[in-house]
Amino acid sequence: MTHSQLMLFVKIVETGSFTKAGEQLNMTQPAVSRAISTLEAELGVTLLIRERKSGVILTDIGKRLLAIFREILNGYNKVEQEVTAEKGFEVGTIRVGVFPIVSAHFLPKILRRIADKHPGLTFELYEGNIDEIKNWLYSRIIDVGWIIPPGNELDTIPFFRDELCLIHRDDHPLQSKQTIHITDLDNEPMIVCKGGFVTPISELFKQYGATLHAKYNGHNINTALGMIQEGLGVSIVSKTSLSLSTLPPNVRIRTIDPEPFRDIHLAVPSIKEASHGVKLFLQTARELYLSVDRNF
Repeated sequence: MTHSQLMLFVKIVETGSFTKAGEQLNMTQPAVSRAISTLEAELGVTLLIRERKSGVILTDIGKRLLAIFREILNGYNKVEQEVTAEKGFEVGTIRVGVFPIVSAHFLPKILRRIADKHPGLTFELYEGNIDEIKNWLYSRIIDVGWIIPPGNELDTIPFFRDELCLIHRDDHPLQSKQTIHITDLDNEPMIVCKGGFVTPISELFKQYGATLHAKYNGHNINTALGMIQEGLGVSIVSKTSLSLSTLPPNVRIRTIDPEPFRDIHLAVPSIKEASHGVKLFLQTARELYLSVDRNF
């Protein structure tokens, strides 16, 4: 097996196409087919099945080897980064998983700091929801990402405490309450955003013995705002996420007493096994946004 064969195999899986993988790696269609056929012949197993309707399908052994091949490719990247770091500069690619709050508020400053000091490092950004980022970390598709706990089997570092608040329409009965407690939301029709809010909200209701009536579930906070504007329910969201959206004129932001929060963590499959570039990324993030325990 060669480095180029493994890289091609992974790229085919990620793009779902022999043609697209070849285009990204500057290989012709026949060269791509020959490389995969040679790899399969060397291993003595079929890794990929091509179908007209379904495209590229991984065999069972192909699925199992995919994670191993990604580990091997990560090893190549780590060797390159360690050697160049020893020479006094860093190169390599860091794959980062982000969701909207992070990509808008934190990531640009981190990338700017690294680009100024280490221009040889490049970044591939994977934008998705919390569950997708966790799955990308588990399968080694990305090197580092932001998640909402729990992060089972991942190494996580507390990064940011995101304050939560209530939003409702200005003619909702809760408008007359000077202070809103979670118990006031018992069985209240809720619009729950799945982008990292489900777990902290569920735990919050459980903590105070209230019943969470999740009437609507979605992923986009702007969708939730539109539904609230139509009087379909209320929602608990983060103050930071609201700063990315335009609040409709008839929607109100209310503080909950005591004020709840959700924790955002940085996560990697393993800090001990992380490449020099990934450790540099973690270090930079902590220097910019945290003030304690900066040693890795």
